[in-house]
Amino acid sequence: MIKRTKEEEALLGFRSLYHGYGYKRYKMSTFEEYDLYVANKRFLGGDNIVTFSDAGGRLMALRPDVTLSIVKNAVTGADGLEKLYYHETVYRSVGGALKEIPQVGLECIGQLDGYAMGEVVLLAARSLALVDENYLLTLSHMGIVSALLDEAIPADAHPDTRERLLTCIGEKNPHGLRALCGGCGISAESAERLAALMQLGGSFAEALEVLRGLCLSEAAAQGLRELEEIAGMLALHDCASRLRLDFSLVNDLQYYNGVIFKGYLRQLPTELLSGGRYDRLAQRFGRDGGAIGFAINLGLLERLGGEENEYDVDLLLTYAPECTPMAVAEAVRALSADGRSVRVQPMGAPLGLKYRARMNLSERGLEVNA
Repeated sequence: MIKRTKEEEALLGFRSLYHGYGYKRYKMSTFEEYDLYVANKRFLGGDNIVTFSDAGGRLMALRPDVTLSIVKNAVTGADGLEKLYYHETVYRSVGGALKEIPQVGLECIGQLDGYAMGEVVLLAARSLALVDENYLLTLSHMGIVSALLDEAIPADAHPDTRERLLTCIGEKNPHGLRALCGGCGISAESAERLAALMQLGGSFAEALEVLRGLCLSEAAAQGLRELEEIAGMLALHDCASRLRLDFSLVNDLQYYNGVIFKGYLRQLPTELLSGGRYDRLAQRFGRDGGAIGFAINLGLLERLGGEENEYDVDLLLTYAPECTPMAVAEAVRALSADGRSVRVQPMGAPLGLKYRARMNLSERGLEVNA
């Protein structure tokens, strides 16, 4: 049989997994008005938008992101919660060249509770496991990061202090963090708490134990409870051993307010999956409740290699001019009954194919081509 590629196998698995949890397929336009994206450049992580003018003179953009389109256009169901998955291509300008990035992912939008949030993280873990069971899912929580920053930063600090501290945390730069805290009037105790948060490591259980000593405010404690609930849900599905806490994983606080995560495989140089809770983005579009989701870069799966198909087709069937269409059709039905792929073409036609076997159909009947 012709083998499916790694990407094809994974995509079939993703669709089955998401359908199994009641997520509906969402399809969208290839482009949106440019204003949607230019107003949310920080969420996109840069100005890499490909634009064009439509027939009416409106400035449009090839879709650089799926989440923005879904949050803007999806209709929340009667139960106040919408669960959607997608398989789309996004388009970005990279070094002046147009790059197409195939993605699959899902979004859960509306009245989120602890289960809905944990379910999305669970689906992220199970998606990674479909590709390789030796995955790693790293988690952080912007609510905890924000709470510790609120505790540390004096009211009279410079407006950009929070952004600069976030940069140090994201770079895992404890020396720079302590120096910045000292220059901004942040106490040594608060600086050490931030440094300890940034450098959490070890198993998920060990890191949670350390984290409990850092979460002093109710806001931070709420984030801790969410992480503990997520860990408990994933443990039910034997996924807990693949979790790690990493608070150097940070996102823009203008959009993200809860758990964020990235998924890795050992064979890939960068994350395969990324996601998180982005209530503040949903609120920018006037939505009540929250939103959480993730995206998988299908293009990276090509790097995993795997077995390539040795043949283009299992069986090549050629037929003589005197054969009727019905005779050819009957031969194809018989030859493909066991699941083999069959390529049909007239005798003498150019081939250029790799095939496992070849048969000829003529007035004498079916014959194996030696």
